[in-house]
Amino acid sequence: MQALIIEDERLSADRLKVLINKIDPEIQILEVLDSVSSARNWFRDNSPPDILFLDIQLNDGLGFDVLTELKIEIPVIFTTAYDNYAIKAFKFNSIDYLLKPIDESDLQHSIEKLRAQDRPAETASTPSVGQDFGQLKKILTGDFKKRFLVKLGDQYRSVNIEDVRYFHYHDGMTYLVANDGKKYPLDYTMDHIESLLHPLEFFRINRKLILSLSCIKEIHSYFNSRLLLRLSPELADEVIVSRDRVGDFKRWMDL
Repeated sequence: MQALIIEDERLSADRLKVLINKIDPEIQILEVLDSVSSARNWFRDNSPPDILFLDIQLNDGLGFDVLTELKIEIPVIFTTAYDNYAIKAFKFNSIDYLLKPIDESDLQHSIEKLRAQDRPAETASTPSVGQDFGQLKKILTGDFKKRFLVKLGDQYRSVNIEDVRYFHYHDGMTYLVANDGKKYPLDYTMDHIESLLHPLEFFRINRKLILSLSCIKEIHSYFNSRLLLRLSPELADEVIVSRDRVGDFKRWMDL
């Protein structure tokens, strides 16, 4: 099986290649392109691949432009930092709609669905819409975490999601930090928390921090193409947007 990746963030593209090779080494990645124009030129000179991994927001347009202009009808796995294009993705031959940072298990499930399409009808399962677009269903129904029950000492408190400023992993513990600056330990992993939050309202800038839009007060350039943030409530540690997340973070901030 031959694949083409269209992704304008080099680190995201490299990570996607690694995951694809790990999940299914039989998939041959023909090339990685970074724009609508480069895709236009590539498809003019080459036969279509078996699968297209397509970012939606590219430097010179939308990934949808590639599909509509060139009338491409091959299977597509959309890879994007944004959920607001999910409905439009249904109009194309989409296998799945994966939100960045792409989870390995989600990508594996997408590739399994792609492989299932190639099997005879009697052996291939027919996934439901819910199975095909689990994350999309959550987005459309608003099925995200509304509040957290937290405990401090012998007291419990329900914290509404609107009052959460960020989640912080420190010294083996995960903490919720509220708008009043109070910090509450949680029995959740950061990965689990990330899956519970609306991606338009919260963004994971690195392994240890998931931020709400409302907590970001200042953004500064930082060495090695990273970003330095100042939060409210303030955090004692430096708040750094990891290099592979900078592009997605900027687009998230610019919605």
